[in-house]
Amino acid sequence: MDLPVIQADGNPSGTVAVDETVFGVPFKEPLVHQVVTAYLAGGRAGTSAQKNRSRVRGGGRKPFRQKGTGSARAGTIRSPLWRGGGTIFAASTRSYAQKVNRKAYRVALRSILSELVRQDRLRLCDAIELDEPRTRLLIALLKQLDIVDKRRIFLVTADHHESLALACRNVVGVNTSEVAHIDPVSLIDHDTVILTSAALKKLESSLL
Repeated sequence: MDLPVIQADGNPSGTVAVDETVFGVPFKEPLVHQVVTAYLAGGRAGTSAQKNRSRVRGGGRKPFRQKGTGSARAGTIRSPLWRGGGTIFAASTRSYAQKVNRKAYRVALRSILSELVRQDRLRLCDAIELDEPRTRLLIALLKQLDIVDKRRIFLVTADHHESLALACRNVVGVNTSEVAHIDPVSLIDHDTVILTSAALKKLESSLL
Protein backbone atom coordinates (compact mmCIF):
# COMPACT_ATOMS: atom_id res chain seq x y z
CA MET A 1 0.00 0.00 0.00
CA ASP A 2 1.06 3.60 -0.62
CA LEU A 3 0.89 6.48 1.85
CA PRO A 4 1.20 10.17 0.92
CA VAL A 5 4.28 12.10 2.02
CA ILE A 6 4.50 15.84 2.62
CA GLN A 7 7.47 18.15 2.85
CA ALA A 8 8.31 20.31 5.85
CA ASP A 9 6.69 23.29 4.08
CA GLY A 10 3.41 21.43 3.71
CA ASN A 11 3.67 20.69 -0.01
CA PRO A 12 3.07 17.11 -1.20
CA SER A 13 6.14 15.03 -1.91
CA GLY A 14 4.63 11.99 -3.61
CA THR A 15 3.92 8.66 -1.97
CA VAL A 16 5.88 5.92 -0.28
CA ALA A 17 5.19 2.18 -0.38
CA VAL A 18 4.71 0.58 3.04
CA ASP A 19 4.24 -3.03 4.04
CA GLU A 20 0.59 -3.99 4.55
CA THR A 21 1.60 -6.41 7.30
CA VAL A 22 2.58 -3.37 9.38
CA PHE A 23 0.15 -0.64 8.28
CA GLY A 24 -2.79 -2.68 6.97
CA VAL A 25 -3.72 -5.25 9.61
CA PRO A 26 -7.05 -5.45 11.48
CA PHE A 27 -7.41 -3.70 14.83
CA LYS A 28 -7.10 -6.21 17.69
CA GLU A 29 -8.69 -4.37 20.58
CA PRO A 30 -8.23 -7.05 23.30
CA LEU A 31 -4.52 -7.37 22.54
CA VAL A 32 -4.02 -3.60 22.39
CA HIS A 33 -5.85 -3.26 25.71
CA GLN A 34 -3.58 -5.89 27.27
CA VAL A 35 -0.42 -4.21 26.01
CA VAL A 36 -1.52 -0.72 27.08
CA THR A 37 -2.52 -1.98 30.53
CA ALA A 38 0.83 -3.74 30.95
CA TYR A 39 2.71 -0.60 29.86
CA LEU A 40 0.85 1.62 32.33
CA ALA A 41 1.26 -0.93 35.11
CA GLY A 42 5.01 -1.06 34.47
CA GLY A 43 5.22 2.67 35.13
CA ARG A 44 3.91 2.33 38.67
CA ALA A 45 6.59 2.75 41.34
CA GLY A 46 5.25 0.21 43.83
CA THR A 47 7.27 1.83 46.63
CA SER A 48 4.43 2.23 49.16
CA ALA A 49 5.44 0.47 52.37
CA GLN A 50 4.30 0.30 56.01
CA LYS A 51 5.51 -1.62 59.02
CA ASN A 52 3.58 -4.53 60.44
CA ARG A 53 3.88 -5.60 64.07
CA SER A 54 7.01 -7.66 63.43
CA ARG A 55 8.87 -4.79 61.77
CA VAL A 56 8.20 -2.10 64.39
CA ARG A 57 11.16 -1.57 66.71
CA GLY A 58 10.71 -2.74 70.30
CA GLY A 59 7.92 -4.67 71.93
CA GLY A 60 9.95 -7.75 72.72
CA ARG A 61 8.85 -7.94 76.38
CA LYS A 62 5.35 -8.85 77.51
CA PRO A 63 3.94 -5.54 78.88
CA PHE A 64 2.17 -7.09 81.90
CA ARG A 65 1.29 -10.49 83.27
CA GLN A 66 -1.32 -12.62 81.59
CA LYS A 67 -3.93 -12.67 84.36
CA GLY A 68 -5.03 -10.65 87.32
CA THR A 69 -4.73 -7.11 85.95
CA GLY A 70 -8.30 -6.66 84.73
CA SER A 71 -7.01 -5.73 81.27
CA ALA A 72 -7.13 -7.74 78.12
CA ARG A 73 -4.15 -10.00 77.65
CA ALA A 74 -1.31 -8.53 75.58
CA GLY A 75 1.95 -9.96 74.34
CA THR A 76 3.63 -6.87 72.90
CA ILE A 77 3.22 -3.11 72.95
CA ARG A 78 3.67 -3.11 69.15
CA SER A 79 0.30 -4.72 68.53
CA PRO A 80 -1.76 -2.86 65.90
CA LEU A 81 -4.32 -2.23 68.63
CA TRP A 82 -1.85 -0.14 70.61
CA ARG A 83 -0.63 3.39 69.91
CA GLY A 84 2.77 3.16 68.24
CA GLY A 85 2.14 -0.37 67.10
CA GLY A 86 2.30 -1.89 63.66
CA THR A 87 -0.21 -1.59 60.84
CA ILE A 88 -2.84 -4.22 60.10
CA PHE A 89 -2.48 -5.53 56.51
CA ALA A 90 0.56 -3.32 55.99
CA ALA A 91 1.47 -2.38 52.44
CA SER A 92 4.81 -3.63 51.16
CA THR A 93 7.00 -2.82 48.19
CA ARG A 94 5.99 -4.72 45.07
CA SER A 95 6.34 -4.76 41.34
CA TYR A 96 3.28 -4.12 39.17
CA ALA A 97 5.02 -5.33 36.01
CA GLN A 98 3.00 -7.56 33.70
CA LYS A 99 4.68 -9.90 31.24
CA VAL A 100 3.92 -9.32 27.56
CA ASN A 101 5.54 -11.49 24.92
CA ARG A 102 7.73 -9.65 22.43
CA LYS A 103 5.77 -11.04 19.51
CA ALA A 104 2.46 -9.93 21.01
CA TYR A 105 3.88 -6.46 21.65
CA ARG A 106 4.90 -6.08 18.00
CA VAL A 107 1.49 -7.30 16.83
CA ALA A 108 -0.18 -4.69 19.04
CA LEU A 109 2.01 -1.91 17.62
CA ARG A 110 1.19 -2.99 14.07
CA SER A 111 -2.49 -2.98 14.97
CA ILE A 112 -2.27 0.53 16.42
CA LEU A 113 -0.38 1.90 13.42
CA SER A 114 -2.88 0.36 11.02
CA GLU A 115 -5.77 1.93 12.91
CA LEU A 116 -4.04 5.32 12.85
CA VAL A 117 -3.81 5.04 9.06
CA ARG A 118 -7.49 4.12 8.77
CA GLN A 119 -8.49 7.08 10.97
CA ASP A 120 -6.23 9.45 9.00
CA ARG A 121 -4.26 10.25 12.15
CA LEU A 122 -0.87 9.16 10.77
CA ARG A 123 1.08 11.47 8.50
CA LEU A 124 4.47 11.13 6.83
CA CYS A 125 6.94 13.96 6.41
CA ASP A 126 10.29 14.06 4.62
CA ALA A 127 12.13 15.48 7.62
CA ILE A 128 11.39 17.35 10.84
CA GLU A 129 14.34 19.42 12.03
CA LEU A 130 14.91 22.72 13.81
CA ASP A 131 18.11 24.71 13.55
CA GLU A 132 17.57 26.19 17.00
CA PRO A 133 15.53 25.12 20.04
CA ARG A 134 12.99 27.90 19.52
CA THR A 135 9.28 27.54 20.19
CA ARG A 136 8.37 30.00 17.44
CA LEU A 137 10.21 27.85 14.91
CA LEU A 138 8.24 24.81 16.02
CA ILE A 139 4.93 26.69 15.79
CA ALA A 140 5.84 27.86 12.29
CA LEU A 141 6.65 24.27 11.31
CA LEU A 142 3.32 23.00 12.63
CA LYS A 143 1.49 25.72 10.71
CA GLN A 144 3.23 24.69 7.50
CA LEU A 145 2.22 21.08 8.14
CA ASP A 146 -1.37 22.29 8.72
CA ILE A 147 -1.69 20.56 12.09
CA VAL A 148 -1.33 23.49 14.48
CA ASP A 149 -5.05 23.26 15.31
CA LYS A 150 -4.70 19.69 16.59
CA ARG A 151 -4.81 19.36 20.36
CA ARG A 152 -2.17 16.64 20.77
CA ILE A 153 0.63 16.06 18.26
CA PHE A 154 3.33 13.38 18.38
CA LEU A 155 6.46 13.92 16.28
CA VAL A 156 8.51 10.76 15.70
CA THR A 157 12.04 10.99 14.30
CA ALA A 158 14.60 8.32 13.49
CA ASP A 159 17.14 9.67 15.98
CA HIS A 160 17.09 12.09 18.89
CA HIS A 161 17.04 15.78 17.95
CA GLU A 162 17.95 18.00 20.88
CA SER A 163 16.61 21.23 19.36
CA LEU A 164 13.26 19.64 18.54
CA ALA A 165 12.94 18.09 22.00
CA LEU A 166 13.70 21.39 23.74
CA ALA A 167 11.26 23.33 21.56
CA CYS A 168 8.43 20.86 22.23
CA ARG A 169 8.68 21.35 25.98
CA ASN A 170 7.12 24.83 25.73
CA VAL A 171 4.14 23.79 23.59
CA VAL A 172 1.26 22.11 25.39
CA GLY A 173 0.17 18.87 23.74
CA VAL A 174 3.16 18.59 21.39
CA ASN A 175 5.61 15.79 22.15
CA THR A 176 8.47 14.16 20.30
CA SER A 177 10.35 10.89 20.48
CA GLU A 178 12.75 8.78 18.52
CA VAL A 179 11.62 5.48 17.02
CA ALA A 180 13.47 3.38 19.59
CA HIS A 181 11.50 4.96 22.46
CA ILE A 182 7.94 5.05 21.14
CA ASP A 183 5.28 3.24 23.12
CA PRO A 184 1.66 2.19 22.50
CA VAL A 185 0.23 4.74 24.94
CA SER A 186 1.86 7.69 23.16
CA LEU A 187 0.61 6.48 19.78
CA ILE A 188 -2.97 6.17 21.03
CA ASP A 189 -3.02 9.27 23.20
CA HIS A 190 -2.22 11.79 20.44
CA ASP A 191 -4.63 13.09 17.80
CA THR A 192 -1.97 13.18 15.08
CA VAL A 193 1.23 11.15 14.74
CA ILE A 194 3.85 12.41 12.29
CA LEU A 195 6.63 10.09 11.15
CA THR A 196 9.66 11.20 9.21
CA SER A 197 10.69 9.14 6.19
CA ALA A 198 13.75 7.83 8.03
CA ALA A 199 11.65 7.00 11.09
CA LEU A 200 9.15 5.15 8.90
CA LYS A 201 11.82 2.86 7.47
CA LYS A 202 13.32 2.23 10.89
CA LEU A 203 9.95 1.50 12.47
CA GLU A 204 8.81 -0.72 9.63
CA SER A 205 11.96 -2.83 9.71
CA SER A 206 11.64 -3.34 13.47
CA LEU A 207 8.05 -4.61 13.19
CA LEU A 208 8.46 -6.98 10.25
